[in-house]
Amino acid sequence: MKALEAYRFALDPSPHQERMLASHSGARRFAFNWGLALVKERLEARERGEDVEVPWTLAALRREWNRQKEQVAPWWRENSKEAYSAGLNGLARGLKAFFDSRSGKRKGRRVGFPKFRKKGRGRESVRFTTGAIRVDDKSHVVLPRIGRVRTHEMTTALLERVQSDRARILSATVSREGGRWFVSFTCEVERDAGRPKRPRDVVGVDAGLKHLAVLSTGEKVPNPQPLRKALRKIARLNRELVRRKRRSRHWEDTRRRLNRAHARVARIRLDAMHKLTHRLATTFGTVVVEDLNVAGMGRNRRLSRAIYDAGLAELRRQLRYKCEWYGSRLVQAPRMYPSSKTCSRCGAIKEILPLWERVYRCDVCGTVMDRDENAARNLAALAVAVAGSGPETKNARGEDVRPDLAGRSSMKREAGTRQLGKTGAPAPQGTGT
Repeated sequence: MKALEAYRFALDPSPHQERMLASHSGARRFAFNWGLALVKERLEARERGEDVEVPWTLAALRREWNRQKEQVAPWWRENSKEAYSAGLNGLARGLKAFFDSRSGKRKGRRVGFPKFRKKGRGRESVRFTTGAIRVDDKSHVVLPRIGRVRTHEMTTALLERVQSDRARILSATVSREGGRWFVSFTCEVERDAGRPKRPRDVVGVDAGLKHLAVLSTGEKVPNPQPLRKALRKIARLNRELVRRKRRSRHWEDTRRRLNRAHARVARIRLDAMHKLTHRLATTFGTVVVEDLNVAGMGRNRRLSRAIYDAGLAELRRQLRYKCEWYGSRLVQAPRMYPSSKTCSRCGAIKEILPLWERVYRCDVCGTVMDRDENAARNLAALAVAVAGSGPETKNARGEDVRPDLAGRSSMKREAGTRQLGKTGAPAPQGTGT
C-alpha cells in the first residue's frame, strides 16, 4: 500500500546556513508580496477601464516574475528559485481559496482576500520540490543552495526506508518555530498492510476538556492542558515585550523566549495526541468518534481557550489516516447524534442535559454513570449497530454513519421503530425495558 507520509527533523545549522535559511524565507515572503501588489495594481487598472491581464494562477504569476525579476529583484540569484516559486504558489492558492469561498465551492468560513506578509509575523517557511533534496546520512540532510545541514536528531527512520527503496522524497519544507529550524520531508512510502492487535474489538472515544478522551472501556486519558499550565509565563513575557523598546536587542530576546514558550505548548499537545491516536489505531479494529463542530464550540468565550487547548479537531484528523495505515476502521457518528443524552443501558434519551451535570442519571432504568463514559459506550454501540445492519454505506474512512432501520441512530428514528434487544437501539421514553 502506497501512502503519503511526512518525516520531520529538527536542524542544527551553522550560523552561515541559518542566515541562508532566513534569506530563503525572506525571498519567499518578497515574492508573495510582489505578486500581491501586482494583482492589486492590475485590478485597479481594470477599474479605470484599462484592458490588462490579471495573473490569478501560478503559471501566470511565474511568467510575470520571470519577465520582471531582473528589475524588481536583481539579487534573486542569491537564493534558490524554489523560494520565489513557493511564495507565488502560496499567493495563487490564497487567491483561489478567496474566489472559491465567494462562489460557494469552498466549505467553512469565508476566506478573505490575501494580505501582505510582514517580517516576523506568521510562519517562516520555504518549500523545495526540485534540486538536491535528500537524507545524506543518519545526521545530515541536503537542501538546494544551502547544502549539507546537520540535524539535531537521527534521521534513521527515513534513511532506512529510502535506502531500501520503500520511500521516495517528493518535497522538503523548511520552517522556523520557536527559534529553531525544522525540515519536513513529504514522501511516498510503501507500507505493509497493517493489522490491529484486537481486530474484533470496538472502542468509542469521547473527546473532552477535562480528559483528553474517555474510552468505552472505562479508561480516562488525562489532558496535559499545556496552554493552561503555561499561561502565567506567557502573560509575563507578553507584559515584558510591551515594556521593551521595539526592535531593540532586549525586545528581540523577549520575543524569542515568547515564541519558544508557545512552541513548547504546541509540541506537548501534539505529542499527547499522537500517542493516543497511535494506540487506538494499532489496538482496536473499530474506532468510533464524534464529528464535533469545533469552530462553533470555540465561539463560547468561556470555553474557547480550553477547547482549542485540547485540540479536539486534531484527534479526528490523526485517526483518519492512522486507521488506514494500521488496518483499523474509523467510524464517525453524525454531528447531532445524542451520545451524551442517551442511556447506554436502556436507550432512554434525556431531553435536557446541562453541561455542568457531569454524572448521567437515567430516569427510566436508574443507571448512574460518568457522563463521558456513557457517551463513549453509546458511540461503541453505534458501530455495532452499523455492523449488524447489512451492507455498509460510506462509514469507514471518516464518513458519517447513516445506518438503516435496524441500526438507525436515535435522532433519525421514527417513533415505534425500535427493535428490542438490539444493541445500541434506544427504547422509547417511559418504558422500563
